[in-house]
Amino acid sequence: MSERPRPAKISALISDVDGTLVDDNKALTNATIAAVADLHARGIAFSIISSRPPRGLRMLIEPLKITAPIAGFNGGILATPALAVIEDHILSPEAARAAVDILSGHDVEVWIFGGDGWQVRDPGGLYVDREIRTVQFPPSVVADFEDDLRAAHKIVGVSDDFDLLSRCEDEVRAKLGNAASVVRSQRYYLDITHPLANKGDGVTALSRLMGIPMEEIAVIGDGNNDVAMFERSGLSIAMGNAGPDVQKQAQFVTAPNTDDGFAKAVQNYVLGGGEWQKR
Repeated sequence: MSERPRPAKISALISDVDGTLVDDNKALTNATIAAVADLHARGIAFSIISSRPPRGLRMLIEPLKITAPIAGFNGGILATPALAVIEDHILSPEAARAAVDILSGHDVEVWIFGGDGWQVRDPGGLYVDREIRTVQFPPSVVADFEDDLRAAHKIVGVSDDFDLLSRCEDEVRAKLGNAASVVRSQRYYLDITHPLANKGDGVTALSRLMGIPMEEIAVIGDGNNDVAMFERSGLSIAMGNAGPDVQKQAQFVTAPNTDDGFAKAVQNYVLGGGEWQKR
């Protein structure tokens, strides 16, 4: 785990969503809802950042009483809790086209997210049903992506061949360079977004919008794309279900999301519970 010192003060917690804030059924547990209520009661702001579109975060806002700005598409859209856009970053059409060409050339399925919708060519394709359950709205089915490449917030390469997707990740990153952020949010999802749409720049933007310095912000996540926010925050927590490479980048590791790891992290590390005092 990271050896950085703990901050003297925590004024906000920013959380990843899938694999962190919600359980494997994509649901908030009672313990998680109670933990966020405890944060609010202590005057600690709470926000979320996710690779989901903002519309796919709406079901979390009311139960968690979120009043701070939120970030969808890993920071591609910063929005109010009412989902009014504050700032957004779309891929250049040239970068979007190049990404789709590479993925399609490897027979990797492609989804395009733009604004509050998403497009697929095959509604029966891999993981489409899973994504519908996650974001709670269906995609539009299109014959091609020509019109969508001009306003893409996120392109997703989808495959159950994880080694192939890893090779695609390297190829797309080499081709696009600084024109995009390229990272897998899950083993089966390769996310391609605007270069500022990454968890590091996303939490920095939320810090600015909330008026809270980064050194007073705690972050929690489980994925490789969460490491960028670990590196910038005052306090970083990895989930117990995170891979070893992710866990070693965080200052603390909590229980898995199947064992109320988020709620335990709030009590133990953010609010100064037992583990905070012991370590």
